[in-house]
Amino acid sequence: MNELLENLVKSNKKLTKKGEVASYIPALENANKDDLGICLADLDGNFYTAGDYNKKFTIQSISKTVTLMLAIMDNGEKEVFKKVGMEPTGDAFNSIIKLETTMPSKPLNPMINAGAIVISSLIKGKNKDDKFNRLLDFVRKITRNQNININKEVYLSEKRTGDRNRAMAYFMRDVGIIKGDVEDILDLYFKQCSLEVNCVDIANIGLFLANEGVVPETNEVLANKYITRLVKTFMITCGMYNGSGEFAINVGIPAKSGVGGGILASIPNNMGIGVYGPSLDEKGNSIGGYGILKELSEEKNLSIF
Repeated sequence: MNELLENLVKSNKKLTKKGEVASYIPALENANKDDLGICLADLDGNFYTAGDYNKKFTIQSISKTVTLMLAIMDNGEKEVFKKVGMEPTGDAFNSIIKLETTMPSKPLNPMINAGAIVISSLIKGKNKDDKFNRLLDFVRKITRNQNININKEVYLSEKRTGDRNRAMAYFMRDVGIIKGDVEDILDLYFKQCSLEVNCVDIANIGLFLANEGVVPETNEVLANKYITRLVKTFMITCGMYNGSGEFAINVGIPAKSGVGGGILASIPNNMGIGVYGPSLDEKGNSIGGYGILKELSEEKNLSIF
């Protein structure tokens, strides 16, 4: 398996030249667009790695899978989906258009920025620090990595430049979709996106979802089967931004990307995969990571369809 992964990294390395690193968050421009790596973790306890799998990057939108689980456990499914829809969108992940043109004015799904901001507002805690610490503890347990923390440079960069996210959040408070202090909600959102991980951490999140809410090795149950299945369904329909339909056809596995270059993938009852490649395509997905997952899915017949 390690040899296969090394070959996949090598064969897709050329794709990194065709993309660009994210620039709308200034700190993300520091990434090396040639980096490409993968970690595959299976339910038998095996970890296979290749390329730049141990490079650290910020989790960005991959965090939306974890916050969604926590928000549902805190509030119940019915309450969460009163405020966020379940439908895919053909718009960019940071689009504000449909907030103004649909009624009621709630985000179409929890995987776009507007929806993720609503989800962050639903995480319970005594104050913004308590809410973040609950989220951080949850991520550390799922990844089995107690050293995960925020990248302060990226966090501050997102906070300084997050005007579009602010616009969405204030609009949603104006129409009653979110409640509370908007800046506190956004602070939690910026911090969750700035959590620093590597491919092994992402693979462990995928493995947790594949194992239906049970942490491998410790057998600690952190979420129920229904919640993890719900998250994987959103990953299929909405996880790769407005390229989700194409990805479902070409690769066929639940996945969630982030503009930091990561892609989380989860094959139910089988394995979790973490891929990193900060060179992005026009839709904000890792161009080399996409290529690796496509070839891996074809080679190992991983499609769930």
